[in-house]
Amino acid sequence: MATSNAQKPQDELFSAKQQIAAENSYSAKDIEVLEGLEPVRLRPGMYIGGTDDRALHHLFAEVLDNSMDEAVAGHANRIEVELDIDGYLSVTDNGRGIPVDPHPKFKNQSALEVIMTTLHSGGKFTSDAYATSGGLHGVGVSVVNALSDDLIVEVARSRQLYRQTFKKGVAQGKLEKLGPTPNRRGTKIRFHPDPEIFGPKAHFKPARLYRMARAKAYLQPGVEIRWKCAPELVKDLETIPEEDVFHFPGGLADFLKSTMGNKVTITPEIFSGRTKQDTGHGRVEWAVSWSPEGFGDADSYVRSYCNTIPTLSGGTHEQGLRSALTKGLRAYADITGMGKKAAAVTPDDVMNTAGALVSLFIRDPEFQGQTKDRLSNSEAARIVENAVRDPFDHWLAGSPKEATKLLEWVIEKADERMRRRRARDVSRKAATRKLRLPGKLADCSDKKAENTEIFIVEGESAGGSAKQARNRKNQAILPLKGKILNVESATAEKIARNAEINDLSTALGVGIGRKFNPDDLRYERVIIMTDADVDGAHIAALLITFFYRFMPTLLDEGRLYMAMPPLFRITQGNKSMYANDEEHKELLLETEFTGRGKIEIGRFKGLGEMMPAQLKVTTMDPATRTLARIVVDPDNRPTTEALVETLMGKHADLRYQFIQEHAQFVEIDT
Repeated sequence: MATSNAQKPQDELFSAKQQIAAENSYSAKDIEVLEGLEPVRLRPGMYIGGTDDRALHHLFAEVLDNSMDEAVAGHANRIEVELDIDGYLSVTDNGRGIPVDPHPKFKNQSALEVIMTTLHSGGKFTSDAYATSGGLHGVGVSVVNALSDDLIVEVARSRQLYRQTFKKGVAQGKLEKLGPTPNRRGTKIRFHPDPEIFGPKAHFKPARLYRMARAKAYLQPGVEIRWKCAPELVKDLETIPEEDVFHFPGGLADFLKSTMGNKVTITPEIFSGRTKQDTGHGRVEWAVSWSPEGFGDADSYVRSYCNTIPTLSGGTHEQGLRSALTKGLRAYADITGMGKKAAAVTPDDVMNTAGALVSLFIRDPEFQGQTKDRLSNSEAARIVENAVRDPFDHWLAGSPKEATKLLEWVIEKADERMRRRRARDVSRKAATRKLRLPGKLADCSDKKAENTEIFIVEGESAGGSAKQARNRKNQAILPLKGKILNVESATAEKIARNAEINDLSTALGVGIGRKFNPDDLRYERVIIMTDADVDGAHIAALLITFFYRFMPTLLDEGRLYMAMPPLFRITQGNKSMYANDEEHKELLLETEFTGRGKIEIGRFKGLGEMMPAQLKVTTMDPATRTLARIVVDPDNRPTTEALVETLMGKHADLRYQFIQEHAQFVEIDT
C-alpha cells in the first residue's frame, strides 16, 4: 500500500541538511519576551478592543468599574467623576482605598504599584475581597495605566494620604506618603489617554461619559455618583450640565421609566423586581415594559449587565430573562384557554416591542472577549430564569385584564411574523421563477429570510468560484456583468430598462424606490463582493449608490455589507497569510514573517482567480471573514447627500474640483 506524505515519518520528509537548516533558522533569539505593560502598548486591541473612540471611553469604564466594585461590596456609597479642560479624567470613591503596604511577593514595591504595573494582579481572584466584581480581574486598571501618558493615583487609608505618578505604565518614583487626611478615605485615579496610542485628536466626549456614569448609578441603588465637567466642554451641549448628582433608589425601574418617557405602553405598570442580597447563587434585578411605539429606530430596547458591566452583545443572562417571560406567558395562556393561540409564540415575539433591563451579580463571570461584550456563564440563564419566572407568574395573575391584553399583543406579533414568513416563502419561489436568465441566481436552500445572505458578485468567473465556496443552506450568489448603471446620473426611463437592476431587485424580492418594502426582502443580509482593486471599488461604489438612492432602508437597518477579500497572499515555507492591502501586507511582513526562508507574495487579480477554498476562508465563511457594514449617519445626511451628488452625479466640474481639493490625501501606487 502506498503511503502519503502526511503519513510518512518526519525524517522522511526532509533531508538531514534541510532539517539542520530549518532548526538553525528558529532558535532562542527568535523568542521575544515582553515585560511589564509592554504587550499592552504594543497590541492595545487585545486588551480594549482597538484604539477607536469606543476603546478610548472603555478606559473610563474600567476605572469606574473598580469604584463600583467597592460600592457593590458595601464599602463605598459615593463616586465622583470629573472631566478637566485639559482632557484629564478623574474618578474618586470613598471606599477602602487600594492597599499601600509592601507586597509580600514583590518586597521593593507597594501593593498599589504592583496593581498599577502588573497584569493579572488585584484583589478579585478570590471571593474574600470581592464577592462579585466587574473589573478585568487585575487587567483593567493596569491597562489604563499602560495607555495613559500621565496617571496619578491618590489613596487615603488609615487617615493617611498617599500618591504615586505613572507615565505610559512606568512608575515615576516610589509611593509618597503625603501626611494625615482625617476626613478622607478611598481612591482617586486621574489620567490622560496617550495620544501616541489613540491619536492626537482623540478626546473624551462629555455626553458619552455622562451617560455611562448615569447608567452605572441605576445599577447600584445605594450609590451616589457626582458628575462634574469643565464649563468650556459642555457650553454647546444643551442636555449635559456642568454638575449633576445621580442617585436612583428605584434602580432599574427608574432607569426604564426614564427610557420609556411618555410612550404608550401595553400595560400601565412596569414589571420589575430584584432578588434579596446574594446568597451565593447570584443576585438579579430586572425591569420590563412593552410599547407599540417602538424605541427610536428599533422595535425593542434590551440592555443587560453583569456585575455592573454593560454586556452590549447580551449573553446567557438575557437568555434567562427571555425564557422566563416566554414560559410565563405560555403558562398564563394555558390557564386562560388561549394555549393553542400561544403555541407558536417565541422569545423574539415576546421581546419584539419590549423595553427590558436585567442586571446580574455573580461570582466568577465569564465573558467573551477582553472588553466583556457578552456573558457566557451557562448557569446565568438558570439563575435569571429562576429569579424572574415566579414573580412574573404572580404579576400576571394579579392583573388579569392587563395580562390578557399583553398576551393578545404578543400573539398578534407571532401571527404577524408567521404571515411575513409565508409571504417571503412565496416571494422567494416567485423570484426564482421570474429571473429572465435561468441559473443566474444560485439561491440558498433555506426558505426563511432569517440568517440568509445574498452575495452580489462582480462577473461570471467570480460568481463561479463563489458558488463553489458558499454554504448552500443560507448563502445565495447573484453574479452581475461588469459595472452596474450609475443611477445618480441616469434618467428614470434608463433605470427602469436596465437589465442588471431588474435582475437585482427581482432576486431580492423587492421593488425599488417607493415600491420597496423591507418586509418582502428575501435575505437578512445583502453583501457586495467585488475585486480588491480600483475597478472593484468603482463597481462597489455604483452598487452602494443604487442602494442608497432606491433601497435606503437597507442602509438604515444595517443590512447592507461589503465583503473584504484579500489583495495579497504571503507564503514562507508552510506558512501562508492574507493581506487586505499594501499597508496590511507590510505589517504582516514586518511582524509575522521574520524568520529565514524565501517569502513569496502573490497578488490576486480578481475573485475569479482565487480557489474556492481560498475565497471561502478569507471572504465568505462567517467564522473567518470580515464584513464592513454600510451605514449612513442620520445626523450627517446633508453631507452624505452632497458627497454622493459630487462624486456620482452629472456635474463633472464638481467631481474635478473635489479631486483637486483632496489631492494631497491621495496615495499614488507606483
